[in-house]
Amino acid sequence: MAKRKAPCAAPPAPETDIEATPEMGVTPEAAPITEMIRSHNLKFPLDRAVLRPRIRQSLRANGYERKETDAVLRVVKPTDTVIELGAGIGYMSTLMAMRCGATVHAFEGNPGLIPYIRSVHAANGATRATVHHALIAEETGEVDFYVRKNILASSMTPLEKEPHLSVAKVETRAAREVFEAIRPTVLVCDIEGAEAHVIPMLPLEGLRAAVVELHPQWIKQAGVKAVFDAFAAAGLTYFPQASEAKVVTFLRGW
Repeated sequence: MAKRKAPCAAPPAPETDIEATPEMGVTPEAAPITEMIRSHNLKFPLDRAVLRPRIRQSLRANGYERKETDAVLRVVKPTDTVIELGAGIGYMSTLMAMRCGATVHAFEGNPGLIPYIRSVHAANGATRATVHHALIAEETGEVDFYVRKNILASSMTPLEKEPHLSVAKVETRAAREVFEAIRPTVLVCDIEGAEAHVIPMLPLEGLRAAVVELHPQWIKQAGVKAVFDAFAAAGLTYFPQASEAKVVTFLRGW
């Protein structure tokens, strides 16, 4: 079977050096210097509180979120509007905005990550990417968000094996209202185990594609089944050519 042509360009060769870059819009002579890590031709400010050693190494080797990267580069198009649940360090939203040319609305509940995500968008000139400090839920309100020592493992789900340091109150926005306002064509979701109850309550009918990182170690077989059943009910089918291990892709009409 011939391989499906990726809408986005193939990833460039790894660029492993850290560069010192003047802040945008300031002359080099007067600019404060910000260290950057380059990955997939994107820039990431070197904030060690966010970018732990393993993440820095993975970014430099173009290996950060490799499976999810391969999936979105294959399915996301310049005409897409993407809703991303779980923005993380802003890597995926920047990649989709800059490499795929898509319009991206990234939702992140972790208050400690919002300034960093905005700095990544700014460093790359990712004007098509917008970060929202909110979580998607059935109704508007607020919810507990569990902040962990590993900031990227923080989530809205309490986990016995991943104890949290604190609990933050985070705004929730009603899923149907958000989807009606944004009208996304693609969903990208990596929410550390919350996918089992979040995805089934989303209005998925307007999507043409979705990329989801599953966390079966937490959601178990019943949670994985709930995710697959929700997409099947909305008319999206598992697409193996852009899926690998826990990263699964769903397409409409392939």
